[in-house]
Amino acid sequence: MRVDKLADMTRGWVAGDFAPSVLRTKAFEVAVQHFKAGDVEVAHYHAKATEITIVVLGQVRMFGQTFSEGDVVTAEPGDVTSFKALTDAITTVIKTPSVPNDKFIDQSA
Repeated sequence: MRVDKLADMTRGWVAGDFAPSVLRTKAFEVAVQHFKAGDVEVAHYHAKATEITIVVLGQVRMFGQTFSEGDVVTAEPGDVTSFKALTDAITTVIKTPSVPNDKFIDQSA
């Protein structure tokens, strides 16, 4: 048995091809992320990976739309989105495959 703390992971990322991680794998990445209302991530995209964001708690804005608890938002490779927590929020994110340096800032935004 192994026990880790989410607080010890980088920005909630617990599995993927990076350290620290609970499971080191190239197949996928998983994160559980906590946001305060007003937290933002600039517009970006992934060239190779598909990223699935599950809104566990609260409301967030992605792709110019508001999403709430229970919504599952899938960004395909090349889809550009920003992120804003409209309320305190928790998300679970799954990205596949785990490709280091596959996050690109959208320069047109």
